[in-house]
Amino acid sequence: MPPDQPDLAHEWATLQNNIEQYERNSLLIKLVAVTLGLLLAAFGPAPLGIGAVLVLWLQEGIFRTSQARLGARIEIIEARARSDAGSTAAFQLHTDWHAQRPGTAGLLAEYARNALRPTVAYPYAVLLMLTGLVLALG
Repeated sequence: MPPDQPDLAHEWATLQNNIEQYERNSLLIKLVAVTLGLLLAAFGPAPLGIGAVLVLWLQEGIFRTSQARLGARIEIIEARARSDAGSTAAFQLHTDWHAQRPGTAGLLAEYARNALRPTVAYPYAVLLMLTGLVLALG
């Protein structure tokens, strides 16, 4: 980061810390999904297990979408660091995002794209298959 851009350096560090926090929270969501999904498949009503896994999968998709938005801002800051030609002011995350915000259908599509990424879909797809198998055999 250029020495005359301490605000951007501070913003980059803050965003990076937030991205890492989203990563940790997403792992916690996965842990809850595995625990709850397996418990409900083994001891509870399997349809409830399927519903719980689907809700947690969607929640992680929403988390990952927010994380991706922070990553997009970091890329802008990093591009600015590579080239002093642009004018990128610090503290513009929400302004930049709002300027590019899609409508409701676009937001839902963005959530779905993030939820279907392999690193997000695992372990939910496996849990749904296992719970469905328990339901079919049960």
